[in-house]
Amino acid sequence: MVDTNDPPEAVSVTIVNDHSNNNNTTPQPPPPTEASPQPQPPPPPSPSPSPIKEDLVGKKENSKSTKMNRIIFPITLISFLLSLPVLFVIVWLLYVRSYNCEGLIKLPKLQLGITVGLVFVFLISNLVVYLRARFPIPGLLIAMLPLIVMLTVGLALIGAFKMESTSIPGSPLWIKMKVINNNNWNNIKSCIYDTRTCDDLVSRSYALKSYDFTTSKLSPIEYGCCKPPASCEMEYVNATYWKIGNKVMDSNNPYDNDCKLWENEESSLCYNCYACKQGFLRTLQSKWGKLGVFLVIMSLLLILAHLLLFVTTMWESYK
Repeated sequence: MVDTNDPPEAVSVTIVNDHSNNNNTTPQPPPPTEASPQPQPPPPPSPSPSPIKEDLVGKKENSKSTKMNRIIFPITLISFLLSLPVLFVIVWLLYVRSYNCEGLIKLPKLQLGITVGLVFVFLISNLVVYLRARFPIPGLLIAMLPLIVMLTVGLALIGAFKMESTSIPGSPLWIKMKVINNNNWNNIKSCIYDTRTCDDLVSRSYALKSYDFTTSKLSPIEYGCCKPPASCEMEYVNATYWKIGNKVMDSNNPYDNDCKLWENEESSLCYNCYACKQGFLRTLQSKWGKLGVFLVIMSLLLILAHLLLFVTTMWESYK
């Protein structure tokens, strides 16, 4: 039989022990694990420039280049057109017949030298215009050098250098010194006679009466060498034959002295006259003076055109 009078503590202990065993066998939850990093979303793409803004920028750049082209093209065209008269003068100097007898004072050599110089000016001027974008500064310097020489020669031919013009070939004073030199004039008057300039005048005016004969159409050489000066007041018979009048001569007037030198002989006429020397001198000075004016004007215009072209080219490069 079971003794029901056992102490209750043992029972209670047993229950407690059973409860503790039950606690020991309960599974433990796993330790918490670290959360894996979540992937970051990619950054939003940077906003691309608007097509409208790109078009505006492109239009502005195109408008600038168009404006520059509108400025550069006319200047380039003007530079080229200004070189064409230089070409025409080159052709004229090469093919025109030299004035009669000017070779006796060595002017044809000067004419050839100026022709060669103008050829260089024409070639260099157009070459610089063509290569302006590649070599702006060297091109400007190369173009300026012959143009400055051209300007200097032109000023000399029109007599701008009064002090030194007697030693500059082709200047008015240099030509005058060569013409009035007696040794040179003896050769020049023989050359004028050999060209039969006065004979041509006679053939042209053979049938003219005194009231029809006019000196307005005579060349300076014909006016000075083939007829007596108007101050002599001689009576016209034909272009190279005049009756001497009774005019009182003024010894201080060189043209009045020519009245004594006039002869109706074909080989003499007024070839020894002061008027003949002046006629030949005016012929040469007119030719070389006009050439000098041309050289001065064209050199200044070309210098201005090249400077403008250089400025616009540099502006286009650094804009």
